[in-house]
Amino acid sequence: MINAKERYKTFCDEHPEIPLFMQYWWMEAANIGKEWDVLFYEENNKIKASFVYLIVKKLNFKFILQPMLSQYSGLWIDYQPDITSTEKLSVENKIMSNLIEQIENLKFTYFEQNFHYSVANWLPFHWKNYRQTTRYTYQIKDIKNLKNVYDSFSYAKQKHIKKNNDNLQIDISVSAEDFFYFHKECLKQKGKGIEYSLHLFLTIYNEAIRREQGLIVAIKDKNQNLHSALFVVWDKKSAYSLISAINPKFKFDGTSTKMFWEAIKLVSNKTEIFDFEGSMTEGVAKSFQQFGTQQIPYFNISKSKSFIFDVALRLKR
Repeated sequence: MINAKERYKTFCDEHPEIPLFMQYWWMEAANIGKEWDVLFYEENNKIKASFVYLIVKKLNFKFILQPMLSQYSGLWIDYQPDITSTEKLSVENKIMSNLIEQIENLKFTYFEQNFHYSVANWLPFHWKNYRQTTRYTYQIKDIKNLKNVYDSFSYAKQKHIKKNNDNLQIDISVSAEDFFYFHKECLKQKGKGIEYSLHLFLTIYNEAIRREQGLIVAIKDKNQNLHSALFVVWDKKSAYSLISAINPKFKFDGTSTKMFWEAIKLVSNKTEIFDFEGSMTEGVAKSFQQFGTQQIPYFNISKSKSFIFDVALRLKR
């Protein structure tokens, strides 16, 4: 008998429009060595919606969580192309109610997922006492028109791109290992630790490269000093700034702006949107806004069933 994940693999093959971070291959790569699964809503034995999630078990606790290095997971609905707004809400409420019942049957201690920004309705989760926090990402639409993209940049960003043109150069040959250790060192200089393992990064990187859906874009100077580097991934709809690393020594020379601009140019013939993956940090958000981006809201949905865990989580936050 075919299990749920095998069915989901076939479902993803049939629906390449499913966003990147929910694709079967991504869930396999991003959850290497961990347990993940998928729920379905079906009508007449045909899948109409899916819900992918990571499972983490510690002691007597069971967590349904967001996979690492994944902007979103959870719900995806296969809408009919001619569906009306009223019909869409009715379909969503029916599908979500069914999937929530299945999620509740998982007997979790804590649930947290970032939904894809296309999910604009979370009412059925509210009705079942889930919490919602709005977060934001920043996107440039229609990156195929590079002139319009550049013209929408602020004067400061355009100035950064022109600055040090004779000294800075793009490099797309940086290895995955060198990227990882560069990021790790950049974080160390800021008193922070890296949150993902080399093994996880190599697994995602190798699979993305094999599928021609990933690229490392780096900026170096004439002396081959690495100023900044970005790992960007994409599907047919959007490219995502998955991981960026900036050497603190060079953070004021405009290198990060040049890095993003070069990445946008490189993926402009592969997809439609460039997603900076957002930030709730004021300085980062303001910087992304200067690229002429649109602020796009998405939902963080959570629920705790443990009073002790809920109190501990609130104190941590």
